[in-house]
Parts: sequence; structure tokens; C-alpha cells
Amino acid sequence: MSKAINISAALADPALGRALLDKLGKLLETYGRPARFMEVCGTHTVSIFRSGLRSLLPPGLTHLSGPGCPVCVTHDSEIAACLGLAEKDLILASFGDMLRVPGPGGLSLKEARGKGARVEVVYSPLEALQLAQRRPADRVVFLAAGFETTAPAVAACLQSARREKIGNFFVLSLHKLVPPALRALLAEDRGKGVPPVSAFILPGHVSTVLGVGPYSFIAEEFGRPGVISGFEAADILQSLILILESLIAGRPAIFNQYLRAVSPAGNPRARRILDEIFEPRDALWRGLGRIPASGLIPRADYADFDAWRVFGLEVRESPPPPGCRCGEVLRGRIRPPDCPLFGKACTPATPVGACMVSAEGSCAAYHQYQAG
Repeated sequence: MSKAINISAALADPALGRALLDKLGKLLETYGRPARFMEVCGTHTVSIFRSGLRSLLPPGLTHLSGPGCPVCVTHDSEIAACLGLAEKDLILASFGDMLRVPGPGGLSLKEARGKGARVEVVYSPLEALQLAQRRPADRVVFLAAGFETTAPAVAACLQSARREKIGNFFVLSLHKLVPPALRALLAEDRGKGVPPVSAFILPGHVSTVLGVGPYSFIAEEFGRPGVISGFEAADILQSLILILESLIAGRPAIFNQYLRAVSPAGNPRARRILDEIFEPRDALWRGLGRIPASGLIPRADYADFDAWRVFGLEVRESPPPPGCRCGEVLRGRIRPPDCPLFGKACTPATPVGACMVSAEGSCAAYHQYQAG
């Protein structure tokens, strides 16, 4: 079940902000018990912290940050594979944040570059493809981390590489898919008796590709509401109001608050190119382990561009850094300050865990905005 809600406003208006917060407080009072909502988008994480919404939420409404940062959810074993790839005679092209994620023994790609590995920072997969075109004598591997939002651009680059016969360009797909991770979180809540997530603030950018339908299982199978939300503070407050109204009515549904950007069907062209170039595969997630069909790998037609196959890479068991509780943070089991390393051994300048690396990581957001 899904519903479209056409609400637009700007919390820059203080009167509007107070009205939304007052309504939220009254709804929580009517609900009569605590509620825990989880956002699963790094941009929402930053928006909630930066706007100060956490400190304004009524008592009894708890915000949890879930696995919404692609850098954060990249598994230690995948980082180990990247470090092994960096030892080969090739150029590794990556987004900047990935270079700082600690791998086994605390080694990162940044440190590997300092020791002679040819690791280049790029800002898009197209830039990595262009690097391969400029350096035909070198093999160039792009570390493709991200969710459904970034994967279509990587798919388009693979199409171009095959069309233009660029034989020295490869992709190491670390892509993750959001809906299977949400299913895994909800299944864990159901199976282990942990405090449940009452509802989800669903990712806006990912939903521009997916649309509304792929989240329907949250309401239909697990009885929880979810709202695809915009990123302004007013958007998020309105989304929380929708959540509480749904909880009070006892009619869980998936709502689309972000109508100005998200259509019910998402982006059919982007989904079509994803289906053409990639196929689902089981993937490892930090904190969640192996989730069936939650990753993407190039189809057999594009096997010549698949770095996992071409370079014979394996994902071998690699434990997290000692003391790091990033995995529990990503599952909403603890707050970042509950980790013994937070703000001590682990800071944005000296990250021990991946959640402190990216600006969209919940540990980094906690640290920057000193949330309580």
C-alpha cells in the first residue's frame, strides 16, 4: 500500500517550524508510547544533525541512523580486496572518502598510495573512464561504491567502454541495494527480540531511481510505515507527522512526501540500464553480514570489465578493527558515543571505523555536531 502526499514548505519560517513541532508532539502524546524512527540515507543523517532537529524532537521520539552511507557499509573484507588490488600493476581510481577507510591492520588505500600504490582520486565514474582513455598502456580499475543512485552512471560508463572498445577499463563493483538491507534489519528485529524500529525515513535520492513500490514489503510484511522524504528540515518533520499518523491509525503504508523529485515508478530509464548491465549478487555489509541479492555485479556480457573476475579477487574473512562498534551503529543498536573509541582513538582526523570517515557517516555527524 502506498500513498502520495503533496506537501511543500520551508522551515525557514519559524512559525511553520513551531507549528510542525507542536503537531508532532501532540501526535506522539496521542500515540501514547515511544517511537523509534530510522533514516537510511547519509544526506538525511547530515540534515537532521545540522538542522538541530534531534534536539527539537519531543521526548519519546528517538532518531536512529541506519546503513545509509555507502562508505560506511563497505565491508572490511571488501576493503581488504581493494588493498590487494592496489598491489597489482594497475591504477586504482576511487572516490576520495574510500581512500581513508581503514582495512586490516588499520591500513588504508591512502597509506597504500603513500607506499607506492597507484591510487587516483576521481569525482565520477566518467572521470575514471577518461583516465583509462588517456592512459591506454595502464589498466584502470574504478572502485564503484554506492547505492542505486550512483550505479546507473557506472552502468553507462560500462556501455561506453564496450562501445568504444576501451579494453583497459574495469569496475570493481561494491554497489549495495537498499531494500534488501531494510528487510535484513526488520528480520533481525523480529527474530531476536531487540527494540523494534517503528518506522523508516526512506532515502530521497535512491527513491528517484527506485520509485515507491520496492519498499512496499516494509508495510505489507512487517507492518511498519515508511516515508520517502525530502531533505529540508520541514520535509523531515512532515514525514515524521505522516509516520505518527499512520502508527496511530494502525494502517502502515509507504508514503511519498518527496513528490517534487520522486515519481511512483522512479526513473524507468535508470532502472532499465541497471537491469541491462548488472545483476544482483549476495553482498557483505558492515554490521549486517551477507545479505542475499543485495549487491550488483556486471552481467556475463560485461565480464571482461568486471575486476572481480578479471583479477581473480576473493572476499576473504576480515574482522573489524578491535574495539570498533561501527556495525552496531549502522544497525541502530547503539549511538556513536556508546562506542569506547568515539572521540578518543577514533576521530574524523584519525578514523578507526568507517562511520567516522565520510561526512555522511553517523559517527562523523555526531562528532561534528556534538549530538547528545
